[in-house]
Amino acid sequence: MARVKSSDARSSGECRPRGRPQLRSDEETKQIVLDVARQAFAGDGYAATSTEELARRAGISTKTLYRLFPGKAALFEAMCADRLERLLSAVDLQTSDEVDIEKGLRAALLACADLALDPEVVALQRMVLQESAAFPELAANFYKNGISRTVTALAGWLRAQVKKKRIALDDVDEAAGMLIGMVASAPQRAAIYGGVALPSRKDIERRVKTCAALFLDGCRAA
Repeated sequence: MARVKSSDARSSGECRPRGRPQLRSDEETKQIVLDVARQAFAGDGYAATSTEELARRAGISTKTLYRLFPGKAALFEAMCADRLERLLSAVDLQTSDEVDIEKGLRAALLACADLALDPEVVALQRMVLQESAAFPELAANFYKNGISRTVTALAGWLRAQVKKKRIALDDVDEAAGMLIGMVASAPQRAAIYGGVALPSRKDIERRVKTCAALFLDGCRAA
């Protein structure tokens, strides 16, 4: 059998490039670490998850991990912010005049319910509650990066409706908190404390429809 000359191999495109492989950027490495951390924290809990184990799962050294994130608490905060940012980016709260107020409110509440009742978000909330006595900063970070931002997003939608004189509210921020509580708090509590399965999409849509009707009956502008 004839041997393939090196020049033939080069011309056929079979030769491999020489030199070191291209290194990952810090942003790519950060995303890998955040994905690994999300799974580890939700599955094993905050206290039981070590930075050494996170670095091993991410395929990096602990030195690199600490260069990207100064500590486990900072990593947890960044992980929550990243996960919730991705979920919030998919939230489309329509404020167009062409959208019927009840239809628009249902869409807004459904988007918020999808976030609040996301299985990973509920798992993180369960973990935060379990670990909050020993690590109080976890609860503060989860509230700042998740609960508070969701309320702010819905309050912005309600504020736009008040400005258009479609609804009348004295305190938009308080109303947004009430609405999210009405839509999501009971199913969350049942899942976290009672071990009840999270509601199906159909159940969530039915709950959203009821909550939107109750709310609008109380504040629709004359």
